[in-house]
Amino acid sequence: MTHTYTNNLINETSPYLLQHAHNPVDWHAWNPETLKLAKSQNKLLLISVGYAACHWCHVMEHESFEDTLVAQVMNKGFINVKVDREERPDVDQVYMNAIQLMTGHGGWPMNVIALPDGRPIWGGTYFKKEQWISALTQISKLYIEKPEKLYDYADKLEEGIKSMDMVSLNSDAPIFKTEFMKESVTNWSRQFDYKDGGINRAPKFMMPNNYHFLLRFAHQNNDKRLLDYVNLTLKKMAYGGVFDQIGGGFSRYSVDTKWHVPHFEKMLYDNGQLVSLYSDAYLITKNELYKNIVTKTLEYIKRDMTIENGAFYSSLDADSHNSDGNLEEGAFYVWQKEELKSLLKDDFNLFSDYYNINDYGLWEHNNYVLIRKDDDNAIIKKYNITKDQLTEKTNNWSNILLKERDKREKPRLDDKTLTSWNAIMLKGYVDAYRVFGTKDYLDAAQKNATFILNKQLREDGGLYHNYKNGNSNINGYLEDYATTIEAFLALYENTLNETWLISARNLTNYTFDHFFDEKSNMFFFTSNEDDSLVSRNIEYRDNVIPASNSMMAKNLFKLSHYFDNEHFKRTALTMLNNVKPEMKEYPSGYSNWSDLMLNYTSPYYEVAVVGKDASSKISELNKFYIPNKLIAGSTSENNLPLLENRFIPNETFIYVCVNNTCKLPVSNVEDAIKLLTP
Repeated sequence: MTHTYTNNLINETSPYLLQHAHNPVDWHAWNPETLKLAKSQNKLLLISVGYAACHWCHVMEHESFEDTLVAQVMNKGFINVKVDREERPDVDQVYMNAIQLMTGHGGWPMNVIALPDGRPIWGGTYFKKEQWISALTQISKLYIEKPEKLYDYADKLEEGIKSMDMVSLNSDAPIFKTEFMKESVTNWSRQFDYKDGGINRAPKFMMPNNYHFLLRFAHQNNDKRLLDYVNLTLKKMAYGGVFDQIGGGFSRYSVDTKWHVPHFEKMLYDNGQLVSLYSDAYLITKNELYKNIVTKTLEYIKRDMTIENGAFYSSLDADSHNSDGNLEEGAFYVWQKEELKSLLKDDFNLFSDYYNINDYGLWEHNNYVLIRKDDDNAIIKKYNITKDQLTEKTNNWSNILLKERDKREKPRLDDKTLTSWNAIMLKGYVDAYRVFGTKDYLDAAQKNATFILNKQLREDGGLYHNYKNGNSNINGYLEDYATTIEAFLALYENTLNETWLISARNLTNYTFDHFFDEKSNMFFFTSNEDDSLVSRNIEYRDNVIPASNSMMAKNLFKLSHYFDNEHFKRTALTMLNNVKPEMKEYPSGYSNWSDLMLNYTSPYYEVAVVGKDASSKISELNKFYIPNKLIAGSTSENNLPLLENRFIPNETFIYVCVNNTCKLPVSNVEDAIKLLTP
């Protein structure tokens, strides 16, 4: 006999929480009412954190949370709280720090037991059913018989958690030198995989921000070996199964060293950043492969991840139902040889050479994950065909297989919208427009930016973090402001529409009012209007997404130039100086900070373009890779500090300034480029 259960999560909007709404576990969402309940009943909190595209989260749900015996143990001893880490990164971070301290490693699903006041006492990641029941039973017993032991432990752990994400003010003079950065990159390069790209271990994550910085560093320092390594990495990622060769878009990471078999979930934030990275890499190399990757990725975003109002969904799950009706990782994306033969007919041999339907591309259970090995020229030569013929064939194969794949059951979609991830994707679109000039990309960017301004910006000037079906109910985190400001600045530079520049400044002022820590001159992750957690963290280490503080420091650096703002300028400098002592030891965790440091170690240019042809001259300028510049522009009189008194009717001039000194204005882009690349 089947039981139908419904718990409190039925009232939530997060797809991940809704997936658990019919578990026999009496789940609650994280909110003040739930925390009050734990205190009033003097019960331990059991906090389980995951996200919709997380494979092992689903496994643990199936094994434990859908099991009535496990549910009895959980419901009897605990107030059970389910958290979507993407909706509540603040809660996730506090308890992730606790897990790191307790066990030395972290990941999801993350399961923590805390005292009724929220302070953690025990935790881990994935547990098998028997382990889980045993641990919960022992902790329940200890809490009843010797609660003082758990309280003592919570006190000690709390001190550790509070010290983990704190930054102290660095009182040394801020000195940033190219030698420091070279040493840092040399340390880092010991981990490089010069055969397959990326870092020399598995699993392999793309870490787009790392390669953004390394690309720029190599370019600005004429380091050919480093540039070759970055291009090798970009090529191998583009050739790998980690890129969806048929439908476009990247998965989160590959489980092997050759970027072949991914963990098949696709996240919006990876794809947004990778579009930006491949666009910039194209400017340096003019490699058609990179353009193709951007095109196909944005086709995927438009087709599968975009809502009518211009907002973007969050992710696609790794699992989908296979032909037997069972949930299986990658089922939607893999192919069997016989199936391909019948679909591609006479083209099968060429296809199987191109995408390795052989031992190199074989995964498991006779499934193939498409992966490239040889470049187009090798295939053209081997099969004696032209470049155009090969392009026609690959496009045709994609159409045939995409049509066939669409008959399969699609992976589950996480259809909530997160402001920070939307801003990352918006910036991806702006960067693609800047490099390739495709108007559709700019339209998509402006539509998304308008969505953020109209739907996510509140009357008090603050942002919401989430959006679904017209509802936004979670106050924005620093990451929402940092990513939105960065995206709006990029949009201003490419449209000269001052709405985006002024909005970026207003959001920055809001972060000073609600997130700034006067002691360290850094920004807290949560607003001073949010309910307090065990600790109020400062997120400053760059990860798959750069740290909210490194993004803010870069934003302040740029805004200080636009508005001639000394406070912004000083804060950016202090923030970078604060993290400098850690940067050399662990460079891959500080790549966005390193990118900012390049603005201080080499000349940084302000480019003001004023006059009736300002937009077309900026488009021309953008065809060159010059990462150490910002652009301001206007087609009429303008009182922005960089534009004031520079308008001359019927003329368009380009002013190049560095360190408060301007060169004589020039009227053509070639002369401006000479001033920018001395």
